[in-house]
Amino acid sequence: MDDSRVNTAPPPDDLDRRLILLLQANARASTATLARKLGVARTTVVARLARLEASGRIVGYTARLGGDEAGRSVQAFVGISVSPKAGREVVKRLSELPELRQLASVSGEFDYMALLRADTTARLDALLDEIGEIDGVLRTNSSVVLALRVDRQT
Repeated sequence: MDDSRVNTAPPPDDLDRRLILLLQANARASTATLARKLGVARTTVVARLARLEASGRIVGYTARLGGDEAGRSVQAFVGISVSPKAGREVVKRLSELPELRQLASVSGEFDYMALLRADTTARLDALLDEIGEIDGVLRTNSSVVLALRVDRQT
């Protein structure tokens, strides 16, 4: 077995989890600010960040849209049922939609759960029609997001 592929990093502890939560709230926070909020030395934060990045637990930093910009769009969760053996092609076609934010294969009533973000309800309606017309899609069920109560996505 190739030892370079074995993750030898220790599992995340409470400090790692609190550091990750702070970064999810503000990925641009300085190491000094993070250290102050965590009650540790700045060098500890730098070392933890390096370890979390090297282990693949942190894979990047991103910009998130603020309230005004995010508020100008509409989001929906869409459950998608597909016919047997059509999954690969359906995923390929869904991946081509720029409004697709996430796609997960799930257990339960649906085969996939998609998160869509569109500029308008009219565009969302058109997207749902497009998805329903993909060969292999048997059924969809959408739920429009009215308010986001907790968002820990990066």
